[in-house]
Amino acid sequence: MAGDITLSTSTRSNLLSLQSTTNLIDRTQDRLSSGKKVNSALDDALSFFKSRSLNDRASDLATVKDGISEGINVIKAAVGGLESIESTLKQMKAIASSAKSSTDSVTRQKLSSQYNELRSQIDNLTEDSSYNGVNLIKSSADTLTVKFNEQSSATLKNELVINGVDSSAATLGVSAVTSATWGATSGFVASIDTEISKIDSALNSVRNTAQTLGTNSSMLSIRQDFTTNIINTLKGGAGELVNADLNEESANMLALQTRQSLGTISLSIAQQSQQSVLRLF
Repeated sequence: MAGDITLSTSTRSNLLSLQSTTNLIDRTQDRLSSGKKVNSALDDALSFFKSRSLNDRASDLATVKDGISEGINVIKAAVGGLESIESTLKQMKAIASSAKSSTDSVTRQKLSSQYNELRSQIDNLTEDSSYNGVNLIKSSADTLTVKFNEQSSATLKNELVINGVDSSAATLGVSAVTSATWGATSGFVASIDTEISKIDSALNSVRNTAQTLGTNSSMLSIRQDFTTNIINTLKGGAGELVNADLNEESANMLALQTRQSLGTISLSIAQQSQQSVLRLF
């Protein structure tokens, strides 16, 4: 047909090669700019959706990890309160011992007031030892439930349930004393000994509760580290499926640009050869 342009075989081959190289350069440029070799399901559906699934689970576990961290903080608040209660009980015991050894009734009466003031602080400490609205040592203590993973199962234990322990003064068995009893001229020693015995029992209870909570906190810390490792593994696996090797892609880009330059030169030579032949006619 008149006006049609006919390309020689070599010219057509060079053009196709240049088009292919240009497409490869565009793809490599996309990978370098995005940092990914798979940007959509069109690039590699299997790798794309596998990577998304791994990242989704990593995200779910990150939420679980946040819950574990919150649980640890709840326990820390409770243990901190128990440590303060223990210090308070020790002060009360020291006051009781001082009163027991005192021969002055007025002094003993003053000491009884100090004793009762410290006792009231125990209840304040229990009520203030909360974190995010959860308190494991107050009167009517809360229960803390910490999930270990994003799944629910009727057969597997996927959570840790920590029952709070009422550590108020009354529950610990520490009673308020009267100035009349401690200030009496007789019988005050036996009365104070009874209070000291109650304090010793309360100290044991507080220490046992703190130890139990500490064990639970250690368990949660182990689970927290484990969850962190799993998240990193999932993210790493997801990245391996879709992330580009930037060093490799940079080398590819250089090679493709060189190929493109050579292809352009080759095409130019082919065109010149074709024109030289046409001049013969």
